[in-house]
Amino acid sequence: MGYGQILHQQGKEEDQVHLNVGGVRHKVDPDMLLRFPHTRLARLLRCQSEAAILELCDDYSLSEKEYYFDRNPQVFLCVLNFYHTGCIHMMEEVCVFSFSQEIEYWGIQELHLSPCCSYWYHERKEYIDDREWDIRSDDQQPPSLDSSFEELSALDKDLAKFKGAWCAEVRSYVWLRLEDPGHSRGSKIIAVASLSLVLTSIVAMCVHSMPEFQRVDDNDKPIEDPVLAILEEICIACFSAEFIIRMIVAPSLRKFLGNPLNIIDVASILPFYFTLALETADEDAAEENEDLENMGKVVQVLRLMRILRILKLARHSIGLRALGATIRHSYNEVGLLLLFLSVGISIFSALIYFAEKEEENTDLGTIPSGWWWATITMTTVGYGDTCPVTLAGKIVATLCIVCGLLVVALPVTIIFNKFSKYYQRNKAMEGQYRNV
Repeated sequence: MGYGQILHQQGKEEDQVHLNVGGVRHKVDPDMLLRFPHTRLARLLRCQSEAAILELCDDYSLSEKEYYFDRNPQVFLCVLNFYHTGCIHMMEEVCVFSFSQEIEYWGIQELHLSPCCSYWYHERKEYIDDREWDIRSDDQQPPSLDSSFEELSALDKDLAKFKGAWCAEVRSYVWLRLEDPGHSRGSKIIAVASLSLVLTSIVAMCVHSMPEFQRVDDNDKPIEDPVLAILEEICIACFSAEFIIRMIVAPSLRKFLGNPLNIIDVASILPFYFTLALETADEDAAEENEDLENMGKVVQVLRLMRILRILKLARHSIGLRALGATIRHSYNEVGLLLLFLSVGISIFSALIYFAEKEEENTDLGTIPSGWWWATITMTTVGYGDTCPVTLAGKIVATLCIVCGLLVVALPVTIIFNKFSKYYQRNKAMEGQYRNV
């Protein structure tokens, strides 16, 4: 028998548990509380010491045998009703988040909500959660302390790490101007210059693919256009200098190297140096061995990796950062979409095969060819390179199109809503931080 129960075992009247919640007194049968052993009150009755009791209530009086709780007395009426009926009902006059915190405090899970209140409770909770960022982005109100404090104070936390470090003032001065484009006019100039270099590098890469700018040497070996090569070297030199400076002045090297944007920077710079090293090795080895053709193929692959520089635009674009956050937090929905598509493709590729296999002039005589057809049909691409010719095949194609619309539309709607919320949130937080 627990210590909490001993307090109430002196006669029939003393068997009752005395509770004082927000100044309102209640007498409760202990057997009724023990029906739900995982709740706070049931755990209170099983306590073996005074210290354990004080961990579960705000205070208690040994002389009056009364437990004190500084909680909402109105919501506690719903809690008492839960012990009687096994279901908890929602109070419409109480904030849904306040009600959620109250029942969580008493150890009652949301799955115990009555069916008549469960739908309204979850719908109201999701609606307020979605509207929260809409109001903040429209009105530009300052955020509450419990909203997203870690995101809003990321720069402040990083600045605090400079205290006591070597060259703290100089490093913090440079880092803040490289990291926050809205900090000052100099920061904006640096951001515009960096963005201009990224766009220039992308344009140069695209121009290099045009026949007018392709060059060959005396041995008909492709070489870089001199003007584009110089432009490429200037951009890479600026990218490398920016990355090295940002790495030197970073408050935390581990956090800096783990940042996805910095990983993208490294991935966009390294192919140039790898290509340069391989071309140098190729020239040295060409004098001794003329059969090193694979070296040239590796160089071409590394040159194609320069397309990763497009991802550097994410540093200057709220939309791209929101897209990355959406993908990172929507892996369940993306996995669900891929699962639905895989199941649909497998089913309709087999159906179209059996519908078309007797036809001679058809491109859908095998199940693997049916996979390709089902993929472009369910994703509503429809190249038209393969299509059914029999009546049964056209019926299967109609079902495939309708199912494809439903399968793609359901998860994509959830992903789009998340993208919209992340975009508005990032835009609102960036505007709020710059107005501080």
